[in-house]
Parts: sequence; C-alpha cells; structure tokens
Amino acid sequence: MNTSGDRLEPETAYSQLDTPAVVVDLDVVERNARAMAAWMTSRGVSLRPHVKTHKNVEIARIQAAAGASGITVATLGEAALFAAHGFDDVFIAYPLWASPVKARRLAEVREQVRSLAVGCDSAAAARMLAGAVGGQSPLAVMIEIDSGGRRSGVRPTAAATVARQAADLGLDVRGVFTHGGHGYRGPEERQRAAFDEVGSLTRAAGLLRDGGFGRGPGGLVVSAGSTPTAALSARAPVTEERPGVYIFGDRTQVLLGSCSWDEVALVVATTVVSVSVQGLGTQFVLDAGSKVLSSDRPAWLRGHGHVVEYPQAEIEQLYEHHAVCRMSGEYEPPVLGTVLRVVPNHVCQVPNNVDDMVVFRAGTPTGERLRVDARGRF
Repeated sequence: MNTSGDRLEPETAYSQLDTPAVVVDLDVVERNARAMAAWMTSRGVSLRPHVKTHKNVEIARIQAAAGASGITVATLGEAALFAAHGFDDVFIAYPLWASPVKARRLAEVREQVRSLAVGCDSAAAARMLAGAVGGQSPLAVMIEIDSGGRRSGVRPTAAATVARQAADLGLDVRGVFTHGGHGYRGPEERQRAAFDEVGSLTRAAGLLRDGGFGRGPGGLVVSAGSTPTAALSARAPVTEERPGVYIFGDRTQVLLGSCSWDEVALVVATTVVSVSVQGLGTQFVLDAGSKVLSSDRPAWLRGHGHVVEYPQAEIEQLYEHHAVCRMSGEYEPPVLGTVLRVVPNHVCQVPNNVDDMVVFRAGTPTGERLRVDARGRF
C-alpha cells in the first residue's frame, strides 16, 4: 500500500482535467434524448423535457432535434433564458405567484414566445396571474394536481373548481398536470407513483371535461412528469410527459431502475488528495465536496455518490470541498493524485454548481465546454 504521496497515476482521458470538473458525454446525451423521444412516440405521448436538469441551450436543442415538442421550466428566469434563445413553446410547471416584479417578467416572456403556460393550484394564484396579464390575450394555465407527492397541487376532486375559478378570471385553462415525486422515495415506490399519476390525472381530467373544458382544438392537455415514472405513466389519458433527469441519469435513477449505468451521461471528475489507513479499512478524500456534488441523498440511500473506479467505497461524508470515502476490508486504495469519476446521487443540482461542463465524445475530451446558460436563474 503506497501512502507516500508519490503520483503514480496512469494516463487516462480524465487525468489531464483540472478537477473537480463536471464532465458530460454528448454521445450518451444524444442516445438518451433519442431513446426517450422514441418511447413517447411509440406510446402516442408528447415529450416536453424539463430543462432545469441541464440548464443548457445546446442540450435543449439536442432534445428538440430528437422530437421534443416543447420545454418545461421551473422558474421565470429559466423561461426568459430559453425564450431568448428561440424556444417558443414553454411551460412553467410551478404554481407561480405573480407578484408585481414577476408580473413584469412574465409579460416580457410572453412577448418572446408562441406558447406559454403557467402552473396554478388556487383561486388566489389565478387572480394574481389574471391581474398580471391585464387586458392582453388570455394567459394559459395548467391546474396542478397532487397525485401523492404532497408538495403543491390540489386533490383531483378540486381540479374543476380551481379551473372554473381561473376561467372566470379570464385565464385559458389548458389542462392538468402532476409530478409523481413520491416515485423517488424508493425502488418499490416507482410503479405505485406512476399508477397514482395516471389515476389522479384521469379523475381530474374527467371532471374538467364534465365542466366543459378541453372542447377546443387539441383537447385537454394531461401532463405527467417524473423521470422515474415517465416510462410507466405514458398511457391514456396522459398526453404529455415532462421528465428531466433522463438526459443525464444519476445514481438514484440507476438504483430506482429507471436507467442503467450505461445511460449515465454526467460524472464529476475528482482527484484523490488524501489517503490514510483507518482501523480495518482505508479512507481516501476527493476534491469534490458538497459545492460540486451537492449533499442531496434520499433517506433510503447510503453515501453521497458512486465512485466508478471504486464501487466498494462509500462516500461517507461531504464537506464543502472534501468527499470522505471509506472502504472496509483488504482493498488497495487509490494512489494520491489519481483522478476518479463520481456519479452524483441527484444530477439536477450539479450543473447549477459550475459555470461550464467539459464535453466528452467517444470517451475522450473534445476540447469544448458547455456553458451552464441558466445557472442561477431562480
């Protein structure tokens, strides 16, 4: 066991990177974009990917070229950024509270796009949205349904009431949407969450149709959204899916069963900066802490990421700039200075932690970088 500090690192594609670095394999990104679009097409469902995962204009264009029908965003800042780059069919899948500042920004985004819809889950929010657009053409809203995630949204039985209140205020009720976020609560929850999404949307959409909504061209939009549940909930009456993480994949998605390790397109390249023997095991420290990997960890999952070259290691503790990894047993530790790859637990938070991402193709760096265009667009 070498703990002398000598650099004995083999030459690899990652060893020349200035770490920590967020690395994106565009070959895998393109493959993931095509696969999800093809699956949705085969199910007769539109794909409207959530761009909060990558926050990058070029990747959104890859998704559009593969067949995405529009984009989903979480914030007005993201909407404005992508609208400025030519994306003209935008859904803000969030119960936006149109305060005076947000009302002005909402009006600016509306001027730039062909189609804009906003989430809504109360009469009060609908009143604010109606006031934000004034005498302009009606703003499209989607009524948010709580399908079991217990975040925002109304129960399916209340959907028609909120829709009628919004319509009476002059808003254009386009449909209903939900997020099966409880599919993240463990591998056994994924199928149940998808079932809940479809069931809740079926009930809500039926009540809206009974109330006279969705009779115009195109009918009622019935939108589900979650990478863990997307492949399972893409069935009638769902007309649209809004997954985001699928484009990169991450450790959580692999363990939930919604992607494979071969479909993971983003890793964090990180250098071993400390090695020591700790009792019957070994500790090594990486230069990628919470400010790169984020500290997000589901309650059912141990560790803060997957070390590709040392899958037996657990990232036991994250500090801002340290990832403390431990291995029990007779494993040879990495040599100081070795560059390793970590698959994050939750990839959505990682791009927003950096200015740009290193591009790989065919397993090697291209010399290009992807700017995180919507970084900090909260």
